[in-house]
Amino acid sequence: MSDLDLSSAVRRDPRREWILRNRLHPEHAALAATGAASPAEWLGPNGVTRRDPRAVGFIGPNGIRRIDRSGAQHGAGATPGARAAAADNRQRIEIDDPAFVIAVVPDLPGGRLSSHDRDLLGLARRLADADPTAPGAVVAITFGEHRESDFGGAGVDRLLSLSGERFSGYAPEARLAALGSVEQELTPRHWLLPDSTLGGGELGRRLAARLGERPATGVWQLETAADSDSGWRCTARGAAGSSDIVRPLPRMVLALAECAEPVSDTLHAARPLEAAHSLPEGLARIEDLGEIAIDPAEVALAEAEFVLSAGNGIRDWDGYHDAARTLGAAEGASRVAVDNGFMPRNRQVGATGTWVSARVYIAVGISGAVQHLQGIERCDKVIAINLDPNCDMVKRADLAVIGDAEAILATLAERVAAWRAEQETRHVA
Repeated sequence: MSDLDLSSAVRRDPRREWILRNRLHPEHAALAATGAASPAEWLGPNGVTRRDPRAVGFIGPNGIRRIDRSGAQHGAGATPGARAAAADNRQRIEIDDPAFVIAVVPDLPGGRLSSHDRDLLGLARRLADADPTAPGAVVAITFGEHRESDFGGAGVDRLLSLSGERFSGYAPEARLAALGSVEQELTPRHWLLPDSTLGGGELGRRLAARLGERPATGVWQLETAADSDSGWRCTARGAAGSSDIVRPLPRMVLALAECAEPVSDTLHAARPLEAAHSLPEGLARIEDLGEIAIDPAEVALAEAEFVLSAGNGIRDWDGYHDAARTLGAAEGASRVAVDNGFMPRNRQVGATGTWVSARVYIAVGISGAVQHLQGIERCDKVIAINLDPNCDMVKRADLAVIGDAEAILATLAERVAAWRAEQETRHVA
């Protein structure tokens, strides 16, 4: 038997490979920041080639798998540490003299960019950056006060903030008059609005009627086309979503979520932009009388902005329901809690239940099965209350509270109730 020359053998680090494949591991962000990518294929201990299904795709914000042939993991599923590490290395871009303007009017639910808004800004960047020799500028137009601090990271070159009492609440006529003034000053090459129920869909159709444009609604795909005057054609959902319509890209676009990849590798200036002239007041034929309080239990789980979800760590279900009512949160549950009969099936959160997009998601006594984690990928802030500091839900959470879930939840509900009573007392006084 001849001697084997192992001097040139490639030595593998199975633990390192496993950490790179496991995005929930505490050391994943640090290793990913070094530039190492998770391998798409590797040899198992028995010599069988194993493949990582996540290496060629990831779940997008609407639960649709996006394909990434490079094997890099981008998008909503990245951990906060990985996103922060990537943000430090983003290329900074300043466009001083843009050749044209792409105007975007995001929904900004809760004063922050939603995943739908970021997809829309990614679409705007595709249009603005199509010709590197004559780049355009993406102008984001916001109404009222907002709390967003990462417009530049989302691809915005100029930010026009229109504040004032007349734009607060439901004020489509005042906003439409302001957008008409922006149209006269900037003459955007394209107007982009989210085709959503949060206001973008209605405002976009109103604006199209005001400008005399025939908009493309339900747009979910964009591609170049040499035979089109604009150089682009779009694919939009039609016939109640049962068919696709392909047409040249018009000036007015109302796009669906996941219409484009959100901006992730560049940081733009997001310079403040002032209106050159005073904005018209518009007709005050609509008066907003404020929001009407509704029972959170009546809100569809997929549309709820605040979800309190319970798992196998909950034993006092009456206390859980009382806490949900006190906090004003919609109720959710893990599959284990549903299978055990504690919660109805329509309240199950996860890939096998309902995909949620809450601004705040509190997971109480949930360990974090992979199907459950997939169902909460679109949530902005995830809070975990659990006894196990090493469970996957704690690793996924933006904020984790370690301790007895029922005791912590009861204390939280008591403090919220006391705070509300204090506020009511001050209001009466």
